[in-house]
Amino acid sequence: MNAPSKADPRTATSAVRERGRASISANRLRKHADYQRVYEASRKRRSASMTWFLAPQAVESVPRVGLTAGKVLGKSHERNRIKRRMREVLRKHASLLPAGCDLIFHPQRIVLTMEFTKLEAEVVRILQQANAERARASTTDAPRLAKAELAR
Repeated sequence: MNAPSKADPRTATSAVRERGRASISANRLRKHADYQRVYEASRKRRSASMTWFLAPQAVESVPRVGLTAGKVLGKSHERNRIKRRMREVLRKHASLLPAGCDLIFHPQRIVLTMEFTKLEAEVVRILQQANAERARASTTDAPRLAKAELAR
């Protein structure tokens, strides 16, 4: 008797990605130095349930996002749940991440209990504000760059 073969987990994961459930792991901030650079190059912005920071990248590449959840938010299982909820929203709306920017979210404890649709709407609103701010910054940088080119 042959035992039924189990599906290869790597194949299952790639099948999930093909159906549009790709993760945002390639778009995550990972190094402490990257977080510090974003904090120094931006100002703090607040929304109803989180604080966020937006900074242009030194070398433009894929947009990156970082999540922080300090111990003040609760025990580890609560912090992990907050981060899971945030990652899911960001995964669904990864196309809205502002190009050439790094974005950090500091959720508050309310994210743990708020309705997912409200959380999703707030993150989408933040991403739209970040895109608008990025567009505004790029249009104000263009005249300065043109003057610098003329001065040469």
